[in-house]
Amino acid sequence: MLVLLGIAFLAGVITAISPCVLPVLPILLAGSATSTNRRRPYAIVAGLVVSFTTFTLAGAALLSALGLPEDLLRDIAIVALVILAASLLSQRVAWILERPFLFLTRRRVGQDSNGFVVGLSVGLVFVPCAGPVLAAVTALAASGEITFRIVLVTGAYAIGAAIPMLAIAIGGQRLGSGMRIVRTHAGAARKAAGIVVGATALAIAFGADQRFTTAVPGYTEALQSRIEQSSRAREEIEKLGGAGEAVAATPGGIPKAPDFRGIKLWLNTPGEKPLSLPELRGRVVLVDFWTYSCINCLRTLPHLKAWDRAYRKAGLTIVGVHSPEFAFERVPDNVRSAVDRLGVRYPVALDNDFATWRAYSNDYWPSKYLIDKAGRIRYEHYGEGAYGETENVIRRLLGERVKALPTSVADRTPSDVTTRETYLGYARIENFANSRPIAFDTEAQYRLPKRGLGPDQIAYGGRWTVEPSRIVAGRGARLRLNFQANDVFLVLAGSGRVQALVDGRPVRAIRVAGTPRLYTIARYPKLTRGLLELRFDPGLEGYAFTFG
Repeated sequence: MLVLLGIAFLAGVITAISPCVLPVLPILLAGSATSTNRRRPYAIVAGLVVSFTTFTLAGAALLSALGLPEDLLRDIAIVALVILAASLLSQRVAWILERPFLFLTRRRVGQDSNGFVVGLSVGLVFVPCAGPVLAAVTALAASGEITFRIVLVTGAYAIGAAIPMLAIAIGGQRLGSGMRIVRTHAGAARKAAGIVVGATALAIAFGADQRFTTAVPGYTEALQSRIEQSSRAREEIEKLGGAGEAVAATPGGIPKAPDFRGIKLWLNTPGEKPLSLPELRGRVVLVDFWTYSCINCLRTLPHLKAWDRAYRKAGLTIVGVHSPEFAFERVPDNVRSAVDRLGVRYPVALDNDFATWRAYSNDYWPSKYLIDKAGRIRYEHYGEGAYGETENVIRRLLGERVKALPTSVADRTPSDVTTRETYLGYARIENFANSRPIAFDTEAQYRLPKRGLGPDQIAYGGRWTVEPSRIVAGRGARLRLNFQANDVFLVLAGSGRVQALVDGRPVRAIRVAGTPRLYTIARYPKLTRGLLELRFDPGLEGYAFTFG
């Protein structure tokens, strides 16, 4: 449990330095700078932690129980910020508002308790870039599975996000109090703060904050992936919510895609009639889990829309499964407006209860699942990036019906520090360096390249049977990978031994036994670039490398 709390705390810290925090920074700075009370920033950030944690876990359930609109709290928070801005701009307005709206007026600027109310408002309009930790918490909260462990994890995430924000608020207050021009023109500074708060509140109300943060590169994406998508993090998150539903496999071992379930409403279908995977048989289906305020999701939309335009007539159906992160994203009219504003023309399913999310054992926004014409899952990708890889799989699954050239939307995903997750089966393999092409589903002889491998390239040697999601070792089977990471992990299965060498020196021998699971291949105290060679006993199975 302590490990998961640490992961949640670090995930929160990363969120607080990501582009997602930029829209609320002006409110934090202005709300702190308009008071000389040293405790003011602490009160604001405390309010933010309380409202964010409570709203994430129980906001939707509370509003539903009271029969209130699910975006009411967010609307109240925006109104509160506008009233705060008005009271900062005009002493007369502040005086008029003082009696009927005492808790929203200028007195909150000078008192710690009212600073707490500012923080409550900020917590309700703060939309973080959610990774697996917050996704797991949100999905469990939506299904009513709120336990003490989930409360602790959410609190750890909120505190992690609050610490950098607190540093920013304190820095803004000290900078303002230390500048002579601010001290000598306190009235003008107050009005300037009011303009900042008001403009920010209106930008949030009309969605301008999303357009801004989407345009900013996701400079924390690699760091977030390294913390939340490590093998240990996945194990701990799985313990938090259970293993999810098992995805049934076809006789050939390829998982069968679960049908859509628990959908509240369908958008962009004829008469808003529901879709089902059985009726889509014969078409390639891309299921995209997203939510309209998730910045990571919004960055993927240009690619999804381009694929929809290029391949719909050739047999591709994209279904955006909208699984809401926040209560206001559960409101059908809000989703409908967002779909129209974002120019999404493919079908969108409102998965408010996370029933389809759980059916796919999903734990990330955005996530993509490519389903072939027979209803089998042939490809999965989590997060941003890999657009070229995804499009190649789309084209291969569509086959001869594809006439259009590949799309040309620029990939703006930040490059990772470590080698990316590397799959060994032919369905998702990348950077394959052998001169001989892969022999699909049959044992063949491979030769390791005589020249060195480039960064992140992989090559096979000896006899291998390469299948869609795994490789099976034959006589003299070897594998080389040019990696960069602190830790190297590999999913293996079967019975036998794997000898690991790095830069020609033996590192360790791994004893493999049983069904597929993650094995540690190598660990280093700092980021290391090396040439890994693995030598397999016949019959062993390899699936995918992950790196930390």
